[in-house]
Amino acid sequence: MTDNDTHVLRAPAAGQGPYALDIDPKRAGWSRSSLRVLELPPGGSHALAAGDSEWIVLPLSGGCTVRAEGESFELRGRDSVFASVTDFAYVPRDAHAQISSGAGGRFALAGARCERRLPARYGPAPEVPVELRGAGACSRQVNNFAAADSFACDRLIAVEVLTPGGNWSSYPPHKHDEYHPGVEAELEEIYYFEVDGDGLGYHRVSPSRPGGTDVLAEVGTGDAVLVPDGWHGPSIAPPGRTLYYLNVMAGPGETREWLIRDQPGHGWIRDTWPSQPVDPRLPLYGPELSS
Repeated sequence: MTDNDTHVLRAPAAGQGPYALDIDPKRAGWSRSSLRVLELPPGGSHALAAGDSEWIVLPLSGGCTVRAEGESFELRGRDSVFASVTDFAYVPRDAHAQISSGAGGRFALAGARCERRLPARYGPAPEVPVELRGAGACSRQVNNFAAADSFACDRLIAVEVLTPGGNWSSYPPHKHDEYHPGVEAELEEIYYFEVDGDGLGYHRVSPSRPGGTDVLAEVGTGDAVLVPDGWHGPSIAPPGRTLYYLNVMAGPGETREWLIRDQPGHGWIRDTWPSQPVDPRLPLYGPELSS
């Protein structure tokens, strides 16, 4: 197993220009998924040329105004990813957007190369579905702001996951690197991490094929792991520290869907969840706290 520049990108070395993190398909060595982390000082602004990708502007900390396609979206944002669900804005391909922030902040730009041009839109925080997934030490919270069944995009799928200290998420290990109708989708995936109060977490990707991705990474705030293939998970939160990650996915399938297969020998853990309570620390927050 390895922890190298091919699949593990670390802040600030993985950034350039205004971006603290800058991942595009060319850098990742794949076809569709992108992620940028934009840092704006107070009064700062940034011009985004969407190109052949659709984008979601997601506040990580702070709020901003997004202007695109003659629309202006005021994003209230949040103090941090550990404080509340956030509102967001969708920017279509071939658009030119302006992102500005009076107080400054950090903003994730989650993108995917796509074919259809959908309208620019606002995503209200109170409408973000919040899911409690797993049970016991596998309990985590999923903010499905751009899940396949919750917000319309052409290719992009994106969710946030919060794992209480000491818990495992992205577990059991699973994959989505092959197309099997109704069973598994083919999706490239980016994990972007933050740790509450600083600290370190761990993320594992094990090969699903000869010569496949093999990573055991120690991750902190600002780091990212690329998952072009392989069984991914667990993501492990350190005791006393909540682990956050943003998942950005896209693939070539005609249908935008998230279908996974569990790693043989580990899927049985799902069968234990009905007999266990969800971690009482969850939910950490709900959409109503952002309204």
